[in-house]
Amino acid sequence: MEYPVCLIENHDDGTIQVNKKALEILSRFTQKVVVVGIVGKYRTGKSYLMNKLAGHKNGFSLGSTVQSMTKGIWMWCVPHPVKRDHTLVLLDTEGLGDVEKGNSQNDSWIFALAVLLSSTLVFNSIGTIDQQAMDQIHYVTELTEKIKVKASEQQSEFHDDSGEFKRFFPSFVWCVRDFNLKLELNGKDITEDEYLKNALKLKTGMSPAVRNYNFPRECLLHYFHSHKCFVFDRPASKADLQNLDNVAESQLDHAFVQQTKRFCQYIYEKSPVKSLSGGFTMTGRSFGDIAASYVESIRSGSIPSMENAVVALAKIENSRAVNEASSKYDELMSQHVSKFPTETQDEFLNLDKECHTEALNVFMNNSFKDENHEYQYKLIDELVIKKAKYQQQNEQASEIKCRGLLQELSAEMEKRIREGKYSVPGGYKQFIEEKKSLEADYLRVKGKGVKSLEVLQQFLKEKESVESTILMADKTLQETEKKMAEQNAKREAEARAREIVEKKNMELQKNIANQQESYDMHVKMLEKKMSEEREKIKEENNWLIKEKLKEQEEMMKGGFKTQCQMLEDEIRGLRQQQQENKREPSSLMEEIITTFLPGTLGRIVKKVLL
Repeated sequence: MEYPVCLIENHDDGTIQVNKKALEILSRFTQKVVVVGIVGKYRTGKSYLMNKLAGHKNGFSLGSTVQSMTKGIWMWCVPHPVKRDHTLVLLDTEGLGDVEKGNSQNDSWIFALAVLLSSTLVFNSIGTIDQQAMDQIHYVTELTEKIKVKASEQQSEFHDDSGEFKRFFPSFVWCVRDFNLKLELNGKDITEDEYLKNALKLKTGMSPAVRNYNFPRECLLHYFHSHKCFVFDRPASKADLQNLDNVAESQLDHAFVQQTKRFCQYIYEKSPVKSLSGGFTMTGRSFGDIAASYVESIRSGSIPSMENAVVALAKIENSRAVNEASSKYDELMSQHVSKFPTETQDEFLNLDKECHTEALNVFMNNSFKDENHEYQYKLIDELVIKKAKYQQQNEQASEIKCRGLLQELSAEMEKRIREGKYSVPGGYKQFIEEKKSLEADYLRVKGKGVKSLEVLQQFLKEKESVESTILMADKTLQETEKKMAEQNAKREAEARAREIVEKKNMELQKNIANQQESYDMHVKMLEKKMSEEREKIKEENNWLIKEKLKEQEEMMKGGFKTQCQMLEDEIRGLRQQQQENKREPSSLMEEIITTFLPGTLGRIVKKVLL
């Protein structure tokens, strides 16, 4: 993208909607995305930092007045400077607290969407991290009202699932602009991160004032899975600040320039790929789909549910996975159509197997949460239908080639039949010899394909009446010889018919064996995918348990018994989930084979027979 576009439009009446042009742009990005969103009070220099991350001086509107320039959420997709084959998606949000809006709920939704969409959230503020700064980030305290983890209303009402937010939420970076204090605490130098950690320390006590003081800090500590701080000197004089996008870097404060570079390098190296619970990493198009899902929930008046959004995204991605896998099969098989007919059925089945394997790999790499295996069923059905189509094309190519060959080989015989050359004494013997010679020549030719016997049988059957007429007209043969010749011709025809039936039965068995191999491959790949997904969930749960244990340790040090007990309950629930996930993969696969794919092979065989 050469310049940013609006991703989420914020209208004057307080409604929001996704910009279709932005979704169309995102649909073209199939690389994994790292999504960095920035929030903060308006006119605090958010757009400047985002332009620097994009590697450009201009792009996101900076503005130079007290009026907020950015409306809604703007997006800029650029190649990731560090991670190869990744796209960096930058989200510049409308400034919070704009007096012209007169709608604080609108600010809350913008903040909530920035949290939901980002893999790293940057909060931008001016001055210091004091209570006033905490008051500016009060939107974080409203997140439990704006976002649900689970889809179930009952669970949301009676069960506090806010402990799960850390599993879904982005990493958190606080940028403090125009910072003019010494990084010093109790007479000792401290780092920026220690400055933030100290600012987020909780107070003991249960008074309303203490609870109000602690609440935003608890939300920041418990919802976001990492915390980083950068402080920035004032970049330039007031006059230059009003025209910052046109000021040369050499005219900016040297410390500010270096601080900005450190910030950008950290974001490039540490910002994770945007992912969903369970380890599904997002591409540009899936990012656009989930953004549309969240906005649609807000527009309908409901609270966005991360679980519902994942389910909706799974439907889109799995449908897309089926289409892309099916298209992959078509793409690969169509490369072989010009080489049809295949010499043997085995050759065709090997082609099908190769193409089916590649198609299934595409499906497995792009599908997720196909929990009822509905989409894998669809893929199986589609590939069976497509295989039958290409098999028919292969057979038609064989028929055309065989008929053309027989027409060429029988041209002289047909001429003699028309001229009555066989309707003479001894003509029958000549006809039979030439027919057998033609048949031998036909069988010696390679590359006729799978219908060679059937076409030959049909050709010979068409000549039976001619052969009978020639036989009856041959005066050199006795009646007994004619009857014997008729019987020989009948036996040969029956033998050819039996050979064709045997060949068809053998081909059917090979077809069934081929489908059994495909079935086994589906089960094997499914088993591998489920094992990988279970491992990701296990790793995610282990990470979350460690994070909660760290939180609990900090709460113990501060003497916060109530919070410690709440964290203990969360940790116990997570460990219980781990125990439930320890079911043996073999027992899971037994369940799949008996409940997921029963009758699948039978349905395939029925289609083959039809």
